[in-house]
Amino acid sequence: MSALARLAATIASRKGADPETSWTAKLLAKGPEKCAEKFGEESVEAIIEAVKGDRDKLTAEAADVLYHLLVMLAARDLTLADVEAELERREGTSGIAEKAGRK
Repeated sequence: MSALARLAATIASRKGADPETSWTAKLLAKGPEKCAEKFGEESVEAIIEAVKGDRDKLTAEAADVLYHLLVMLAARDLTLADVEAELERREGTSGIAEKAGRK
């Protein structure tokens, strides 16, 4: 199991946990909107580090982005497996063709 899959499983296990004992449970208890807001904040921080060119800071921020993406998905009852299935569906299709096929 990859680190990302283990992280997704840990996040799923925190749904409904005591918000006083888990940062993930605390985020999830605040609702999907707050989880989305936090994901957005972390994404901006990653963008800033990408522009600055600091690899170590970008790596750390990218990890934060992935964590908060998984929390946001969990808040809407989506899983890493759901996203992986969508990626597999798109595999072998050019990005231009895939985007043109969206409604």
